[in-house]
Amino acid sequence: MTSEIAIWRDGGVQVLRIARPEKKNALTGAMYRALCDALEAADADGSIAAHIVTGSDGVFTAGNDIADFLATSRGTGDLGKDVVRFIKLLPVIKKPLIAAVGGNAIGIGTTMLFHCDLVYAAPDAMFATPFLDLGVTPEAASSLLMTQRMGYARAFAMLALGDPMSADDAVAAGFVNAIVPAADLEQAALDAARRLAKKPPEALALARRLMRGDPAEVLKRTDEEVAVFRERLRSPEAIEAFTAFFEKRTPNFNKSV
Repeated sequence: MTSEIAIWRDGGVQVLRIARPEKKNALTGAMYRALCDALEAADADGSIAAHIVTGSDGVFTAGNDIADFLATSRGTGDLGKDVVRFIKLLPVIKKPLIAAVGGNAIGIGTTMLFHCDLVYAAPDAMFATPFLDLGVTPEAASSLLMTQRMGYARAFAMLALGDPMSADDAVAAGFVNAIVPAADLEQAALDAARRLAKKPPEALALARRLMRGDPAEVLKRTDEEVAVFRERLRSPEAIEAFTAFFEKRTPNFNKSV
């Protein structure tokens, strides 16, 4: 477990807070492991009815820690196994997953929302998936789920162009349920989770399973994305993008690395 993922229970609700504000809540391997351990444990606990994921200090998450990406691309790290465990867990979580998003939700911070059952956003929430700018490709089955939810045009603009979306745009696109004042954001998620906790648990599980359908297609796409992503992490384009990020310069994708 890591202190950068704060975990507590509010009655029948498990709350997971991403708490690494000095790095804008960027996710490390240890943080992915903590999230997975907590989600799996609560999913198996009959006293827990729903999960909430939220950020801290006005940020949801800046996405994957770029330092871990660079280490993996150079063969000195193994971020992949932790990320893969997390993104393959998202489609098979048995209990409702609710997100409370304030500030930036970058990369996995956006793609994980397409696996959530309810998403509440503060007015300042901003969603972005700059995978191509980093020389990598979409993950968490986003190449499938974003297209299904928003349509090809919106999905392409986010995943290929890297266009960000505001909270209003995200509601219009259909992956955010409501915009809530920042001061009330977590309470809104808690209120929804408590309402779910009062439902007949077997009926809730069955209804959710029927609405979400068989996760096999999502897991298949996840595996396809993982295979491409792993290759891309070690590509000259990705290494140049990660290096340029730390050197605070514009990447040059036309040079040999």
